[in-house]
Amino acid sequence: MSFTVEERGNPNSLSYRLFFKNAEGKYISPFHDIPIYADESQNIFHMVVEVPRWTNAKMEIATKDLLNPIKQDVKKGKLRYVANVFPHKGYIWNYGAIPQTWEDPAHKDEDTDCCGDNDPIDVCEIGSKVCSRGEVIKVKVLGILAMIDEGETDWKVIAINVEDPEANNFNNISDVQRLKPGYLEATVDWFKRYKVPDGKPENRFAFNEEFKDKDFAIQVIKSTHNFWKALISQQTNIHCELCSPFTVDTWFYYERK
Repeated sequence: MSFTVEERGNPNSLSYRLFFKNAEGKYISPFHDIPIYADESQNIFHMVVEVPRWTNAKMEIATKDLLNPIKQDVKKGKLRYVANVFPHKGYIWNYGAIPQTWEDPAHKDEDTDCCGDNDPIDVCEIGSKVCSRGEVIKVKVLGILAMIDEGETDWKVIAINVEDPEANNFNNISDVQRLKPGYLEATVDWFKRYKVPDGKPENRFAFNEEFKDKDFAIQVIKSTHNFWKALISQQTNIHCELCSPFTVDTWFYYERK
């Protein structure tokens, strides 16, 4: 299964969009059409890379736009960039999302006591390669961090690209602690302080800022997949503006472009 991307507009502009196509060259939604699993029997997941490591532009899957392209987040009419909070430079991992997942804003999580953030579940990929924006990779899940962002549950999955040269050495969150000392502490520090330069308070975390292990993470991912299935079948109280990424007329328009 392969995917390609097509850029529209110029990077670092309000008009920039990154659209996705399948192997047949047809436009697809990275939110809804890319399968959650690369290999379900091995719990290998697909990850859509939104932000390559070391970059600062806050890119994200546009869940409310037709075909859900990647675009840069905007606040008060201005493009958003994360600050370089010392000693970090931009995002310190390849950052993205697992498709066909959704953190339900109507569901209060029993562990965090907060509702979901209305987005696909986030992933921090810790491998050695700097990925490209829009790249779809296969990842092995290692653990998860429960961030509380402005009163919303915002899970952060820790994973590694299965094609990374060191992937076989990483099988759980304890391996990250052992083989990449300081990386998990830096991850908590990054998420805690990245909004402070914008005048916002530090983010909080459930479980006393501790990472949960692989099995816990996989269960969280599976629960967000179930929330996504309820979303697209409209079995949720949330107005379903997220669950119709295109129409027949939209397909016709894009296929004629």
